[in-house]
Amino acid sequence: MRVICSVSMFLMLATALSAQAPSFETTRIGDGVYQFRWQAHNSFVVVTSEGVVVVDPISTDAARQLSQEIRRLAPNQPLRAIVYSHSDADHATGAGVLREEFGEEIPIIAHANAVDEIQRTGSDDLPLPDVTFTDRMVLRYGDKTIELHYLGNSHSDNMIVTLLREDRIAFAVDFVSNDRMGFRDLPGWHFPDFFEVLDRLRGLGYDTIVFGHGPAGDRASIDRQVSYYRDLRRAVAEAIEAGLSEDEAAARVKLPAYSSWGQYDAWLELNVRGVYRWMAAGQ
Repeated sequence: MRVICSVSMFLMLATALSAQAPSFETTRIGDGVYQFRWQAHNSFVVVTSEGVVVVDPISTDAARQLSQEIRRLAPNQPLRAIVYSHSDADHATGAGVLREEFGEEIPIIAHANAVDEIQRTGSDDLPLPDVTFTDRMVLRYGDKTIELHYLGNSHSDNMIVTLLREDRIAFAVDFVSNDRMGFRDLPGWHFPDFFEVLDRLRGLGYDTIVFGHGPAGDRASIDRQVSYYRDLRRAVAEAIEAGLSEDEAAARVKLPAYSSWGQYDAWLELNVRGVYRWMAAGQ
């Protein structure tokens, strides 16, 4: 009986391990455009006729693997630029590794507001940007034009959305995703600016959008995000008007239309709390 249990446990463990996703994966999104996934985070890679641009190196380990993927996708091509979508260390760390592999002179580009946030981290693995901008920046390399847009305060005050207008592909990180709840209690979210940024994102010209986490989506996935946050805001406002406390609102607001979304059971209550605190503080 003990032997049977041991074999069963081994088979269960082997099945579970085989079902786990590999630590990295590169997915073609369009002509010369790729999503590089490292565990649960995504980078955005654009291969042009004159070199490669990377948005978000993620981490030192991710950047080492990403270097190999760049060489596979674009043999003998230079790395032209590294872009930080925003200052959060779980997306921006690792640029130094890419520079070691492709050249210390490679520029790092970020929004101007990212500089102070990165300085506060004090990490050698997260070097400061060399080039910053405030509203919009355009990179042109060979056959690709890459637009960097600051749409306003959202998940941070320095979030950049990358747009390949001709390819109609965008890359947006953390403040939106494909049919998934917002992260926990929405830490660092800027309200009410966030809702305006969602509308501005809808106004950009793309058909496909890659996210900082999870699978890519389309314009409809952003429409669903807008609907979710609108319904969340309305439900929390109604809870406050009814005199419910934060704990009561977190327990009662359910939004079943989104019950199939990722992290619904884990994060909906926390999303409610985040919006409740913002709305209650404004009263």
